[in-house]
Amino acid sequence: MLPINALLISNGIEGLAKMFQANDRIRYTIAEIGKDFDPDLDAYDLLIVPNGSDHIALYRIRQKIKQFLADGGTLFCFDGWFTDWIPGNRWLMDNSKKTIDIRYKIKDDPQGLAQYFSIDHLNFTHGISGWWACGYIEAAAEAEVLIEDTWGRALMVIDRKSTPGLIVLTASGPLGDFGAGTPDDGGSIKAISDLYQSILTLVSHKKTMVQ
Repeated sequence: MLPINALLISNGIEGLAKMFQANDRIRYTIAEIGKDFDPDLDAYDLLIVPNGSDHIALYRIRQKIKQFLADGGTLFCFDGWFTDWIPGNRWLMDNSKKTIDIRYKIKDDPQGLAQYFSIDHLNFTHGISGWWACGYIEAAAEAEVLIEDTWGRALMVIDRKSTPGLIVLTASGPLGDFGAGTPDDGGSIKAISDLYQSILTLVSHKKTMVQ
């Protein structure tokens, strides 16, 4: 099977390439955000928006992203989007809940993704809870909520209904393969990597279906 072609948005964050490492499964092209930011999405299967991205710049190309999804592309957004550029879903910043009370749990998992990562290792890092996500997502009506918090708020969403494409969102929960083989404090970083690898299976399966 041909590898996934991914466009990785960069806001000049140091070490980004180390967080997303090419292999036989996936190839990355980095698109730097600048004054003339207007990437061509046609050659890609997957658009990745990591933590620290410029959502004003993404809002400017929202129609291009909408068309990319209409054409069957896949969007991963691992950052709180404060501009309305993602169809069908909204991120809300909310720090009204104490992080000490926050726990993450699996809600909708028809693909069985939870078998590939440890939800317990997302709950705590160095004994601190509530570290992985920030705020929550108002999910599209028919979207799957893979991970929710103590109060039933969506923290990770898989949306196959808002567009012909696939949208995977976290409430600022960072994902990437930078933790592969380098777990710390009982596995929290490895859990991030494992979760990222599990959602890549959704893209690989989708790519296989259209070939």
